[in-house]
Parts: sequence; C-alpha cells; structure tokens
Amino acid sequence: MRKVSVVGGGGNVGASAGLYLAERGICDVVMVDIAEGVPQGKALDLAEARSVRGYDSSIIGTNDYSDITDSDVVVVTAGFPRKPGMSRTDLLLKNAEIVSSVAGNIKKYAPNAYVVVVSNPLDMMTYHMMKETGFDPKRVMGMAGVLDATRFRCFIADELGVAATDVQAMVLGGHGDSMVPLPRYATVSGVPITDLLDAETIDRLVKRTAVGGGEIVKLMGTSAFYAPAASAAQMAEAILLDNKRMLPAAAFCTGQYGIRDVYVGVPIILGANGVEKIVELPLSDAELDMLRTSAGEVAEGIKELP
Repeated sequence: MRKVSVVGGGGNVGASAGLYLAERGICDVVMVDIAEGVPQGKALDLAEARSVRGYDSSIIGTNDYSDITDSDVVVVTAGFPRKPGMSRTDLLLKNAEIVSSVAGNIKKYAPNAYVVVVSNPLDMMTYHMMKETGFDPKRVMGMAGVLDATRFRCFIADELGVAATDVQAMVLGGHGDSMVPLPRYATVSGVPITDLLDAETIDRLVKRTAVGGGEIVKLMGTSAFYAPAASAAQMAEAILLDNKRMLPAAAFCTGQYGIRDVYVGVPIILGANGVEKIVELPLSDAELDMLRTSAGEVAEGIKELP
C-alpha cells in the first residue's frame, strides 16, 4: 500500500484530508502533529469508523516525524490559521518558521516524497518549502488553484441549479484576493457558462470566488477545512494513481506566461512525476496582466521570507 503523511494532521484540514484519503482506499495514512495525543486520538477515531464507512487503510497518529519515513506524498497543512481581519501576508513570517521545520523533517525522513503544500500564505510557503527541502520544484506544489476552482464550480452549479460534478472551471494566479478566475474556460458539460449566464451574474460569481476563503472566515471565525482538504487529497491521489490530471495549482514557473522564479497558480498536468507540465492557455491581454500582477505580489512576499 502506498503511504501519504499529513503534517498538521491534528488540525481540521489535516484530519479531513486524512479521512478523504483513507476513504479512497489508495494509501495508508500517517497524521503528524505537535499537539500530544491529538493526532493519535483523531487517527483512532477514523480507524474506528472503518467498518462502517468501508475502508481498510491503516491510519496512525503520531508526534514523531520518523513515522513519515518512506512516504510517497506528504501533505503539509501545518501553520497558524487565518483569523478575521488577518491578511494572508500577515501569516508569512509565522508560518515560514513552521514550514522550515517541516521541510527539514521531510528532507530527513521522506527524501523521495512529493509535497503538496496547503499552509498559508500558500504560494509563498510553497516556494519556501521548495527552497528549504532543496527538492526539484516539480516535486513541490501548492494546493491553491484546485480549491479556488472548486469554489467557483460550486457557485456556478448553485446559480444554474445543475450538478456540481458537471461543472469545470479554471482559476489562476496567487491564492488570495489577486486570483484570476477565467469565466470563458468554465463549462457545464462542455457548454461555456458565457452561453448560460449573463455578464453581470458571472462577474458576481467571479468576485465571490476571489473572496471565497474570507467569506468562510467571517462566518465561522477560522479558515475553511473541508474543501481545502478535499482539494489536497485530490492532488495526492493524482500523484499516487498517475492520473495525469489537468488541474490549476501553485507551480514553479520558469518563463511560462512571462513569469519566472515564483510559485503561482497555473494549469498543470499532475501525475506520478509531480508537476509534469505547465500548460500555457491562450489568455487575453487583460487576463495575462492580471496573472502577472498576481505573480508580482507573490514575488514581493517572497522577498520577505527569512
């Protein structure tokens, strides 16, 4: 059985990711957290649900990083959550310290793993993870675009009253207010939403997507966890099963879209070799300007990293 370790497994995002991965039955799950007893308790709780939910994956909780040894994928959810009134960049220095520690342990115990970063501010933390591990950038990616796109898909489905699974969407750019939803690449069973919704409605849904995370923070006082966890689990699954999924994710650009040396949300082909390709979609001048502006904001944040 393949092995996925979730760092921050005692938290809401980490525990939910552990559940989603276990229920897929494609890997054993290790949930790592610094809080003593918490990952052990959540892992035991999930293990006890196996007979009812119909999965047989091994699930363990631990405070010992050596338990991630030989992991195929490590999902990193560790970090301080965003609170009301706190921007993603406010989290930068606090979470950079955590990511540095996590990176050292991944490098030590799981040097061949692929790393999916969920910690915020996501694009900057993904860059920091790549630098701190020294891994090939193709092996380190951020979850951002999958989450942003699935929020856009949700809002489109609700607006049209259609199955969310029939909706596809593409959201590029940094994970935050500068994200770049692309309505003309959003479809319902292949039909562009521009043929199904008027411009004013689409603009409203785009704006809601851009502040989707903040909407949840305002409602419950902390960051979302079910949708981020599901998005990270989908990425881990694509690597484990070599699905060659085309997904929007934070990847290291080396000149694509005129962007270089930063992580930002772009369409990727995700498979057994990690980020196997960055797909360059035809973008309008306005869309390209927005994407490059978003990448520029990430680049400014990177300058502040220790």
